[in-house]
Amino acid sequence: MASTAAFYGIIFLLFAVFGDESNVATIAVLLLYVPLIWISLAVQVKRWHDRDKSGLWILISLIPLIGPLWAFIETGCLRGTLGPNGYGADPT
Repeated sequence: MASTAAFYGIIFLLFAVFGDESNVATIAVLLLYVPLIWISLAVQVKRWHDRDKSGLWILISLIPLIGPLWAFIETGCLRGTLGPNGYGADPT
């Protein structure tokens, strides 16, 4: 969430400084997508591990309609496994 807010803040600043039609701002935005996607995937895999499931469950989001809803409920609404699980100790 914070990384996404920072990303959009940087985009806003880039376009404010260089203008809407600037190639520099467009290339910078494209280069910033890579770390944002990496961070988002890492956080979601950690949440799947908190639920004692493989990180490959991240692929459930590729199923239209139900996949993202299922991923949101599993990783965003439900508590992680109580106590240690196959991926380590309980972080709370």
